[in-house]
Amino acid sequence: MKHVRYVPSLLPLLLVSCGYRFAATDNVLPKTIRTVSIPAFTNLTARYKLTDQLPEAISREFITRTRYRMASDPNTADAVLRGTVINYSFYPTIYDPQTQRAAFAELHVTLSVTLTERATGKVLFSRPNFDVRETYQISRDATQYFEESEPALRRAGQQVARSIVSAVLENF
Repeated sequence: MKHVRYVPSLLPLLLVSCGYRFAATDNVLPKTIRTVSIPAFTNLTARYKLTDQLPEAISREFITRTRYRMASDPNTADAVLRGTVINYSFYPTIYDPQTQRAAFAELHVTLSVTLTERATGKVLFSRPNFDVRETYQISRDATQYFEESEPALRRAGQQVARSIVSAVLENF
């Protein structure tokens, strides 16, 4: 029983030696970064509206998960996150055996994302091939058909925002 009192004092040492750390306790970005600007993404695909929601979704994610403020003007921000949508594809994944129509589809978006310190031009984070996939159901009734690609793109945008902010904070 007398050895039990030493366990609480050894626990932090064990956690440190095993490589564990508490999430969001260390900041990988320079301390000079206080504001981030996310201008409109460039779209190299034929799919219109693809980039409309991404900067706003990423900004919301930064605001809710970090201490950084958003700057609308890239020339006044400490860091600028730029993105380009490189590829967009959509294809059916599951067919309805009764109607022989697609029942589910998958969209696949490839982006290039870079976070740069504005003052020095130093690249703080770069992911040249950032892949996102989203699966969605297609209405079976043609008279009640509702285009699900827009909500799927919105969900994919939220997924991109979470992934980008996590990757920047974890410096992967």
